[in-house]
Amino acid sequence: MTMRPRLGTGARRPRGRCTAATGALAALAVLAACSGPPNPAGDGSGSPFTLSPGTPRAAGEIDSFSWAVYAEPPTLDYTVAFDYPQNTILSNVCESLMRWTPDLGLEPGLARKASNPDPTTWVYDLRAGVRFHDGRTMSADDVVHSLGRQRDPDNAAAWAQMFQNVTAVTRTGPLQVTVKLRKPDSQFPQYMATAAGVVASRAGVEKTGRDYGTTGGLACTGPFELRTWHKGQSIELARFDGYRGTRAKSAKVVFRFLTDPSARTNALLSGEVDGGYLIPTESYARLRQGSTGTLHFGEGLSTVNVSVTDLEGPLGDLRVRRALSLALDRSGFVRAGLGGAGTATGSLTARAAWAAASERVRQAAFDGLPPSEPDLAAARKLIEEAGATGAKLTVATSSIGQDVSLLATAVQAAGTQIGLDIRLKSIAPNAFTALFTDPGAREGIDMFPLTYYNSITDPLDLLTNFKTGAYLNFAGYSDKRYDEGVERATAAYDPERRARIVAKLQRHAAERLLWIPVAEWPTSLFLNRRITGAPTTIAYMYYPWAADVGAAR
Repeated sequence: MTMRPRLGTGARRPRGRCTAATGALAALAVLAACSGPPNPAGDGSGSPFTLSPGTPRAAGEIDSFSWAVYAEPPTLDYTVAFDYPQNTILSNVCESLMRWTPDLGLEPGLARKASNPDPTTWVYDLRAGVRFHDGRTMSADDVVHSLGRQRDPDNAAAWAQMFQNVTAVTRTGPLQVTVKLRKPDSQFPQYMATAAGVVASRAGVEKTGRDYGTTGGLACTGPFELRTWHKGQSIELARFDGYRGTRAKSAKVVFRFLTDPSARTNALLSGEVDGGYLIPTESYARLRQGSTGTLHFGEGLSTVNVSVTDLEGPLGDLRVRRALSLALDRSGFVRAGLGGAGTATGSLTARAAWAAASERVRQAAFDGLPPSEPDLAAARKLIEEAGATGAKLTVATSSIGQDVSLLATAVQAAGTQIGLDIRLKSIAPNAFTALFTDPGAREGIDMFPLTYYNSITDPLDLLTNFKTGAYLNFAGYSDKRYDEGVERATAAYDPERRARIVAKLQRHAAERLLWIPVAEWPTSLFLNRRITGAPTTIAYMYYPWAADVGAAR
């Protein structure tokens, strides 16, 4: 799973697992292309938008292109690559055992085959002759070392939670690695397509030592290698001519750190930079009207929510949470906060995350969910029944982005209309992420906006967050039956069987409103008219997207 406080400042894991998908081809069905949420032109959410499966293939090679990212990565060490800026860059330099494809499916990566001979064993047979950027050739020893860095407590890896059921990672052949699990874990093999499954040269990592990820090369295998890092300004990647796969169409990529949303938008409109993901929602209209390039939308596997952080106060009464959900103007928020590009929803999970499930199971997961349309009369009645009229609640807000600030305002407006006293607490953008990582930062706060994106095409990725003790279970919710359901679903390798269990978990979590779901939010992408080829989906977080970018004509 993954979440972001906003345009990617993601606190996720501990990304909190908020992330990618993988799967052993033999045991996990390769997920078909995912259809996103319906075009919302008729849902009252404002300007219609269309989800595109991709952008046209590049017509030829180019010397270079530039890309805007909203922040400078603190490091490019794959073990702590948990946020948008790091992964947007790293996905083009480092490769994983498995690969998430632009259609949100799965295919072999550095492993040519993944097999599951018994429920607690995964065997990865590696490709032969794969070269690292440092000139060495990949072996099973490099894989064992790379996964070992994720498991080492001294590394404080952001992906450590993905390895919680792993008991051993061993070399069982020159090009074979075997992973033993404590118990069946359907999520682990999927995460081998994320940064959790990255393989780097053991010798290269050890040579760099503590400076790995901040100084020198990354000793990975991707279509680009790290060339230069101008601190505070940019990172430059150069095409790796020894790459095992299709040659990158651009000889160079320059990532520019543009932290101010207006500056980022102006750079796109002027042609100063050629493209970018995570476009500021307040810039959609300007970019659509400009002539420099095209604004695209793709499946984001993302939902915008209001996270409940305190079940000891007024929100401990389910009637109060239901009342707030009923009073919230989701379509109004989509228009104002998401620039009209989104779909109001009462579901915690994105519909496309259920791509592997049958239609019958998908229907069971979404039928009977709390309504997404406002009903103020019913909401006021619930507040009166709960004796909560005048109850004080505090919602965190921030100027980090409209999707945060305007959602907090919408929650305040909803509460005011039903008799609650909701106050906003403004938090600086650079401190907002602390809400996800520091319990002390959440003291005195009852709710805050939370955008969550899956890193794997599996709805269980999000719903594990309400298990007792889960990293993102900020309110401390605990239910033995729910926990048992999560365990059963995690142990189920068959996608349909797992989906049936997860459908029940979805209804359970939705009824209790531990997060109040608000909207599905697509991935946004802007491309200058001179380039094309970039995927439109959130797969760019782990797929080498920049290698596909080339001349538009």
